[in-house]
Amino acid sequence: MNHTISQALLRNFLGYSADWYKLTIVVFLVLNPIFLHVLGPFVTGWLLVLEFIFCLAMALKCYPLQPGGLLALEAVILGMTSPETVYHEAEANFSVILLLIFMVAGIFFLKDMLMAMFAKIFIRIRSKILLSVMFSFSAAVLSAFLDALTVTVVIITVISGFYGIYHKVTSGKGFDDDHDQADDSGIGQETREDLDNFRAYLRNILMHGAVGTALGGVMTLVGEPQNLLIGQIAGWEFMEFFYRMAPVSLPVFAAGLLTCVVVEKLGILGYGAQMPEAARRILEEYDRIEQERRTPKQKAKIVAQALVAVFLVIALAFHWAEVGLIGLAVIVLATSLSGITEEHRLGHAFAEALPFTALLVVFFAIVGVIHDQHLFSPVLHWALSFSEDAQIPIFFLVNGVLSAISDNVFVATVYINEVWGAFQAGEITREHFDLLTIAINTGTNIPSVATPNGQAAFLFLLTSALAPLVRLGYGRMVMLALPYTIVMTTTGLLACIFFLR
Repeated sequence: MNHTISQALLRNFLGYSADWYKLTIVVFLVLNPIFLHVLGPFVTGWLLVLEFIFCLAMALKCYPLQPGGLLALEAVILGMTSPETVYHEAEANFSVILLLIFMVAGIFFLKDMLMAMFAKIFIRIRSKILLSVMFSFSAAVLSAFLDALTVTVVIITVISGFYGIYHKVTSGKGFDDDHDQADDSGIGQETREDLDNFRAYLRNILMHGAVGTALGGVMTLVGEPQNLLIGQIAGWEFMEFFYRMAPVSLPVFAAGLLTCVVVEKLGILGYGAQMPEAARRILEEYDRIEQERRTPKQKAKIVAQALVAVFLVIALAFHWAEVGLIGLAVIVLATSLSGITEEHRLGHAFAEALPFTALLVVFFAIVGVIHDQHLFSPVLHWALSFSEDAQIPIFFLVNGVLSAISDNVFVATVYINEVWGAFQAGEITREHFDLLTIAINTGTNIPSVATPNGQAAFLFLLTSALAPLVRLGYGRMVMLALPYTIVMTTTGLLACIFFLR
């Protein structure tokens, strides 16, 4: 009996994950206390960061919340960070947590309008290059004035809708039938290749849009969470922030759009996939049927959602309130005007964001280890040891590398406070402080596209319900981002060297 229970416990551990993966996590948990005793907290802290990145990289094998959470709990138990530090990190990022809880759900209630609008775009724009540039450019512009994570949520919502329509029909079901999008058992062998091609096509669009949020997010005070912090410390208002970043952000923006064209034209690293004609026919049929049977009530619903979307854009652009609170307002307005009052229909909208919100708080525990064990301090002191002219490109690269490893908001917070302290102490001039601040902001925003953990929008995409459906894992995201990473980082570095003087 006891033997049977012990076997069941082992089988239950991390669910259906592969045995080698379960064993790897157990080895991490067993070795970490030994590493702490033998190697000390600094080295063990870096090993813990790498272990957490491994959990993110294996997101398609097992959602990172459970294995990452076990590592975070162990870090707290071993005293490498404290519950107070984790709470402080969560409190400091409360606006992001509110955004995830409310804005993601708010976008869910605008789905009918988004699908009606983007279906026509997908059908009418047959050029993949033009569509890719349009998604990247639109995501950049919207992220500059709204919020990168919100824009990513919109893109995910749209792409999820198209994938669901195609997968449902190719599984032999009608547009209105219930369907499990993760179940490929109904897909015939002759349509498997089309499904794989459609997944590749959607992966391309997703990555162009996600990179677009980074291209626009670096430009303005409201584009990314750390921008606002940096602007407050530097004393820059919206337009001054834009002008300060322009010598770096505008060349990178142009280079990013050019990269979009080149990778699609040459089919580099998985880009260049075309929409299968079967998928296009299904989307065209879906759009035609939806238009024909749309009742006055449904039309009114789409109009109402469009009006709420206008409110959303204006409210975010003028920063009427914190993004999360605007998301809550969107939920209230969209559901009220669309006739959605049942609790279970409201609850379904929150299902996508809450697992990621929990994962984000777990991530703050790892950030707490970085903070409490001063893992970045040697790199900071090394960067400050160079001459003033050399510090600007070095700060750009250092912030980029560390952001790709950990989190760009945390890295920006650490570095801007250190640089501000050096200015207050009279160690650097105001002019040099301004240049280092530009390097910090652009560094945390641009090279961080290299990995999914570098930016919240990328991490949300990786851990979304859509990612496993279109086979977008950690490694594939890194590879798809690689051309952008190389071009954008090189352009940004050259801009720092030649334009920031």
